[in-house]
Amino acid sequence: MKMTAEQFLDWPSKRLTLLAMSGAGKTTLANKLPKSKWFHYSGDYRIGTKYLEEPILDNIKRQAMTVPFLRDLLRSDSIYISSKITVDNLAAVSSFLGKLGDPKLGGLSLPEFKHRQKLHHKAEINAMNDVPDFIHKADDIYGYQHFINDAGGSVCELDSPQVLARLAEHTLIIYLKIPQNLEHTIIERAKTDPKPLYYREAFLDEKLTAYLALQGYHSSDEMPPDDFVTWVFPELFQSRIPRYQAIADQYGYSVDANEAAAVKCEDDFLQLVADALRVQQ
Repeated sequence: MKMTAEQFLDWPSKRLTLLAMSGAGKTTLANKLPKSKWFHYSGDYRIGTKYLEEPILDNIKRQAMTVPFLRDLLRSDSIYISSKITVDNLAAVSSFLGKLGDPKLGGLSLPEFKHRQKLHHKAEINAMNDVPDFIHKADDIYGYQHFINDAGGSVCELDSPQVLARLAEHTLIIYLKIPQNLEHTIIERAKTDPKPLYYREAFLDEKLTAYLALQGYHSSDEMPPDDFVTWVFPELFQSRIPRYQAIADQYGYSVDANEAAAVKCEDDFLQLVADALRVQQ
């Protein structure tokens, strides 16, 4: 969706998609928009509560079944297990995605890891394809005037032009571009606290081969899960930057993440977007 700054400001029912690398401040920016007027749609929340709900619960139950006390209670239907996923707590989704590496250290085998990656890929496509339906629901059922889609950090990895075209048809796409001074901060933060990540399969195969050769491992089952995530994150980060920029160039607009961090209220947000539209018309 393309429009002028004036058209955006005059748009009675604004509908936006925020794209950014994890850590760029996307969710923080979305939260500056009042929930009394804006319907907040989280792609990651939709993934966890709809499309990966059953695999996530199966993963938790599989772990519980290794504990004899819990195993007997589960088998006799004396207890039940549920996940408590919220927009602000997606730990159950991350724990399902997992990390590749030595099973004795909590890692996943390569076949299982790739299986979960494919499930996440399909779930993220479905969650983004749901956006138009939720735009309608937000208005028809809940009476929200505006809509914001907080998309996941791996949307640029989907390799699905149909999804991007669908988002661009129904929303104004805004990409939070990370300046170089913030790149270092995000990379160092990820190294300190390595989290499960989604990788395109071709990227994973290439980087895993390089890592195993560098470390002298014969297979991924020998490597510490956190070490691989820490090593590969800078490579993943740099590979995603041109992908996000290409999406913004074709379908939407870019804003500086530092400028986005200065937003304090809805009016600041609207002015930030309008200024980006003026510059990039």
